[in-house]
Amino acid sequence: MPKTEADLQAAVEGGLFEEGHHLDLKMAVTNGKAGNKELARDLASFAVDGGTLIIGVQENKESRTFELAPQPLNGLPEKVEQVARTIPDPPLIVLTEEISSRAGDGTGYLIVHIPASPIAPHMVDNRYFGRSDKTKYQMGDNEVVSLHARRCDTEADILTLLRKEMDEDPLRDVGAQSHLFLVAQPTAGRRDMCLPVTGAREWNVRLHTLIQQTRTSPRTQAALSGMGFNPDLSYATQGHRRARGVALSSAGLGPGRVYTPEGRASDESVVELQLFEDGSLRLLMTRLSFGTSEPYSLPGDEEQVLFDAAPVVLTRQILELLLRISDEVGYHGNWSVAVGATRLRGRRRWSGRSVIASNHRYSADTYEESTGTTLAELNEAQGAVTRRLLGPLLRSLDSEEVFEQALNDK
Repeated sequence: MPKTEADLQAAVEGGLFEEGHHLDLKMAVTNGKAGNKELARDLASFAVDGGTLIIGVQENKESRTFELAPQPLNGLPEKVEQVARTIPDPPLIVLTEEISSRAGDGTGYLIVHIPASPIAPHMVDNRYFGRSDKTKYQMGDNEVVSLHARRCDTEADILTLLRKEMDEDPLRDVGAQSHLFLVAQPTAGRRDMCLPVTGAREWNVRLHTLIQQTRTSPRTQAALSGMGFNPDLSYATQGHRRARGVALSSAGLGPGRVYTPEGRASDESVVELQLFEDGSLRLLMTRLSFGTSEPYSLPGDEEQVLFDAAPVVLTRQILELLLRISDEVGYHGNWSVAVGATRLRGRRRWSGRSVIASNHRYSADTYEESTGTTLAELNEAQGAVTRRLLGPLLRSLDSEEVFEQALNDK
């Protein structure tokens, strides 16, 4: 990918630029509402399979060659990103790179990367757009249905993995607390993608370091400001080798994932993070609820109430961890992510803001939700991903608005 104006000029002179399924070249972006819609259609068409748009390179139609045409850069990246976030439905996340011209006059070139979207296709003006060999086109109903079916298949795979984790819960028959599960799977990773971490002699230190970077990330700290919960990832301190991977767990979950209580009051509250060679990641946390009694209640009237902050805190931490793992092993593809919870029926949230819990009781015993996410979203829109995963649960508990800070990306 070009990094300087000289790189772009060399590509032009070498005949290396050729517009196609994954590349489009534009001299400029047209101003106004019509120009914004046209740009949105271009971005949406690339989102199906991924691609790159380079602004500042024009085509000579007669000679069928290209030449550089540097454009004013002031405000251009922000305009492209705003169009991507506001016009396509669902919104798009794109990555932009500026290349300044040697003239030093504020002009240059903008490279726009559009990752393959796990929630494609995207609509503009109630129409779906795809990319042919040379240009965009309006997709037909059959192609749209096929893409939606492919997306459903991907979501079914990650939900199957989530349900497997629920079925294999090592504390499934222990106590009364609700349990939280989170699983993630790279959609295009090698079978040994994370071997540089899981196969290293110092794997324990490396995984602890990634967790520490996750928890101290300014983005994570800002999103979770004033929101505490335990056990979170920092409580997973004991290292274990697992089949095709490694794990860090809190006390109480020993080798072989065997529950080993030690006679402490917190024995039932366990957190475990597993990372496998193929890049899949699995989280178990068994303190999604706790027992409490309301004021003036009779002895023995204790009920289990839900920590609604727990899934928010741990989901944000896991999404940041996925970004760190991607960087650590050089993976730039998409991820499938799913969140689940068990033992929910009849339980209400405990927000920590009132002595009395909410009156809205959850009406199902389990919760499951999945989504796909790109590396661009992990970099720029973890709040949006968190909302897709937890929005239905939080709305059912009447607490979505409590966590707006963690569900937004401002």
